[in-house]
Amino acid sequence: MQLLGKLEIKSKEKVIEFLSSQQTGRIASIDDNGFPQIIPMNFVFINDAVYMHSHIRGEKLDNIKRNQKVGFEVDKSLEFLPSYFSDPADASLADTLYVSVIIKGNASIVSDKEEKTNALNGLMEKYQPEGGYEPIRPDMDVLKEVEVIKIVPESLRGKYKIGQNMDMKSRVDLAKKIFERNTPTSKETLDIMGFKIIDGEPKLANDKPW
Repeated sequence: MQLLGKLEIKSKEKVIEFLSSQQTGRIASIDDNGFPQIIPMNFVFINDAVYMHSHIRGEKLDNIKRNQKVGFEVDKSLEFLPSYFSDPADASLADTLYVSVIIKGNASIVSDKEEKTNALNGLMEKYQPEGGYEPIRPDMDVLKEVEVIKIVPESLRGKYKIGQNMDMKSRVDLAKKIFERNTPTSKETLDIMGFKIIDGEPKLANDKPW
């Protein structure tokens, strides 16, 4: 339990910041046979709710009409840590640095035109920030051609593993190994961990990046 507490993102602002930065979330609803159905979706987080657009017909809509309880998950894998970082003889020591958010809540299909319009414009602003489109208005026919799913969270929990559970020496040693391995994600990982590359090696710039 002590480790789990250290892995929890305590700041709601950081959770929202992470959600806003990610492109894909996964909604889990329950089908008519009692099985979870998980679908990747574009989404936007506005006014403490998740919004997604959908075709006007589909299994997930049927599931939500039958049972509003859903799960929603967003994750980002930062860096795989090879087992040899710790012990070349013990493969079980391989690990992964990550950030994730899990929501349990109630889903509904938005019928209010103003809310639906705001959600669709929010999605456009997130995924097409450069503009180049006419903003959606409540009187447009496009509102009849799509559905908008809304999830109101009952619980919203964020977890992250970026070395914050380690002592300072171990964190610095891990950062150096990540830097030396030089994967395509290493620079971003080190930045999230609170390290900057100074004079050709990672230096701790922020002891509490999250």
